[in-house]
Amino acid sequence: MRHFAELDPARTDALFLHPPQPVDLSAGRDELAVALGATLYCPATRERLAGDLLRLVRRGVLSAVACLEDSVPDDLVGRAEETLVRELADLARRPEWAGGPPLMLFLRARTPEQLLTVVERSGVGLDCLQGFVLPKFGGTGRPSPQRWMDAVRRASDLAGRRLWAMPVLESRDIAHLDTRREALFAVRDVLDAHRDLVLAVRTGATDLSAAYGLRRPRGATVWDVRVVADVLGDVINVLGRADGSGYPITAPVWEHFTSGERVFRTTLSAGPFAGSGAEELREQLIAEDLDGLVRELELDRVNGLQGKTVIHPSHVAVVHAMSVVTHEDHCDASDVLAQAAGGVMASSYRNKMNEAGPHRPWAERVLARARAFGVAREHVSYAHLLRAQDDAWQAFAAPGDAGDAGDAAVRA
Repeated sequence: MRHFAELDPARTDALFLHPPQPVDLSAGRDELAVALGATLYCPATRERLAGDLLRLVRRGVLSAVACLEDSVPDDLVGRAEETLVRELADLARRPEWAGGPPLMLFLRARTPEQLLTVVERSGVGLDCLQGFVLPKFGGTGRPSPQRWMDAVRRASDLAGRRLWAMPVLESRDIAHLDTRREALFAVRDVLDAHRDLVLAVRTGATDLSAAYGLRRPRGATVWDVRVVADVLGDVINVLGRADGSGYPITAPVWEHFTSGERVFRTTLSAGPFAGSGAEELREQLIAEDLDGLVRELELDRVNGLQGKTVIHPSHVAVVHAMSVVTHEDHCDASDVLAQAAGGVMASSYRNKMNEAGPHRPWAERVLARARAFGVAREHVSYAHLLRAQDDAWQAFAAPGDAGDAGDAAVRA
């Protein structure tokens, strides 16, 4: 399992100074969390979930969530559980799974009790799960964080191996200022008590926006929605610290995948696309409103978030292309970490100051991302990487694949 494995060796060599490394599922939390990349949500009601997931692997998906919560109507929950148990068993018996999982698959359950019910019924299909997404974590009137973590620990005991937890911070207790501080500290206390099980903390911008009756349009990022940006800032402050006490925090969903009437002109620079052979991809990104996704990804990273929840396969290539470490960032990070004694130096690109002490945590994160997503060659931009992924998919896709994969997406 490796990012950009869909590219042939010659294309990989042309694009990467250092190619992505294989993802070791027995690795520690930080290495696995950064490798999640674009995490695609799929409703557990899908009758061909096993086949859909394997098709998505060919589109570069390395992490996915089978959802029994918001994406499933209340009257279909029982049917969804039956379908999921059957499809997990089918997936476990597929030849593509025999050599090791081709993607990290997680279950999003409605309650701790449902989580354990599915685990107990899954049999051989349990081998396909890497862990669980825990919705509305820490919300009043919801299952308590302790109950969720107890369920994940019990599931790990039943599986005979560690199953990871990814709590989602999206409740009104987290959204509202008067309850946020207490709720975040309570969440932190529970996560600290179960640190060995926590892979990453996920953030739910859709539910956080709903607490104020808001929905960000195509022309705005989550960072433009001030009340939600304030929540994300506090989540990072309490749970994303770089002193060893924090956790990886993933970026919230981008929920648009078809174009509508534009209010503002694009801010997507033409520079990265010029001379890349991908000029037409810029127009495609704009037409599909994915230029907004590019902007939001850049702001996610500036604010310390990694990966992203996605609802459509067309988002995956964008997230992964933007996750590749640039040649410039790799030079800066390597220079910073080489200065064990501290000090200040001009960057290799001669365009900024590198200060070994304060920039060290940033540099360590950059090199962790470089292991998962690789380092681009000096003149390779995300546009080159997008073009390569699109070419690989077009060469590999069978008739009907695009529609099936698109139907696999859900609004989460």
